[in-house]
Amino acid sequence: MRRPFALLAGALLVGALAAPASAADGDKSFTIEDPRITESSGLAASRQHPGIYWTHNDSDDGPYLYAVDGSTGKTVARLTLTGIGTPRDVEAISIGPGNRIYVGDIGDNLGGTWPYVWIYELPEPKVLKNATVRATQYVVTYSDGARDAESMLVHPKTGRVYIIDKKEDGGHLYEAPAKLSASGKNVLRPVAPIELWATDAALSPDGERLAVRGYFGGIDYDWNGGVPQRIGRLDVPLQRQGESVTFSADGSKLMYGTEGAGSEVQAEDAPGDEAARSPSGGGSSAGSGEGGDAGMSGSVKVGAVAVAAVLLALFGLGRLRRRRP
Repeated sequence: MRRPFALLAGALLVGALAAPASAADGDKSFTIEDPRITESSGLAASRQHPGIYWTHNDSDDGPYLYAVDGSTGKTVARLTLTGIGTPRDVEAISIGPGNRIYVGDIGDNLGGTWPYVWIYELPEPKVLKNATVRATQYVVTYSDGARDAESMLVHPKTGRVYIIDKKEDGGHLYEAPAKLSASGKNVLRPVAPIELWATDAALSPDGERLAVRGYFGGIDYDWNGGVPQRIGRLDVPLQRQGESVTFSADGSKLMYGTEGAGSEVQAEDAPGDEAARSPSGGGSSAGSGEGGDAGMSGSVKVGAVAVAAVLLALFGLGRLRRRRP
C-alpha cells in the first residue's frame, strides 16, 4: 500500500530526530537483507524456530512468505502458498497454536470498499527451506461494513483470530468466530475500541498483553479476556514507516519493523508488570480523542510536534487528515 503522507512524515522524523539504538537491544535488532523484501508489512516470531521471523511484502509480490534469521538478517526459506487466489493487499502475519501461520490479506487500498477480505492458514514447516505449501483460505467480512485494516493477531492458546481496523481517530478490535470456516461465513464483530491509528498488533506468548503500534507510537493493553484495557504507552522507535510489530518468542522483546528495501527491525524491551503501576499508565484513554498515535515519550514527542507543524504548513490540515490510496 502506497502511503505518501506516512513516508514523508517518517522521513522527516528520522532525519530530524534519529538516534542510534541502545546497546542493550542492539544485538537483537537486525536489518532484512533480502532484496526481494521491499515492503515488509507484517512480522511474526517463530516459536518452532527460535530467532526466525516470518515476514511478507505488502502487495505486487505474490503468494510468498519469507523466513528471516534475526541473527544475520538473511532469508533462510521462502514459502510459496498454493490453494489460494491471487493475494490482494497482504498486511499482517501471526502464529497460532500448533505452529500454525496465519496471513492477513486484509488491507484495502480503496479505503474500505472490498466486500470481503481473506485470511490464509498454513502449517509452519519443521524444516526451513524453500518450499511450496498448501494453505487454507478463509473469506472474512465485518458485521458493520467493509473497512481497511493492517493489524491481525491470533491468540496463542485459543487460536481465535482478531483484526483491528485502521482509522486515524482510532478503531476497534474485531473478533472472528471461535473457529474459522473454509466454506461458510466468517463474520467479525467489534468487541472493544482501540485508541490508535493502528498499523499492526501482537499478543504476548502467554496471551496476556496486547501491543498495538502506529506510525509514531503505540499502546500497551492488558488482554483482559479479549476486551483490552489500556495499561500505558509503548516505547516505539523512530522508523521511516512503522509497519509491523511482534513479541520475541520468549516475550522479552517487542520487535518493530518498517517498510522499504533493507528495512530495519528494532528490538525494544517488552513492557512488564511495573507498567501497570506506573502513574503514566493508569488505564486512561489515549489522549481523549487525540486520534493519532500515542506512545512517544520525551524528545520524541517534542520532535513529533515540530514535524507536525511542518507538515501542516506544507500540506494544510485537510491533506493531513485525508490519506488517499
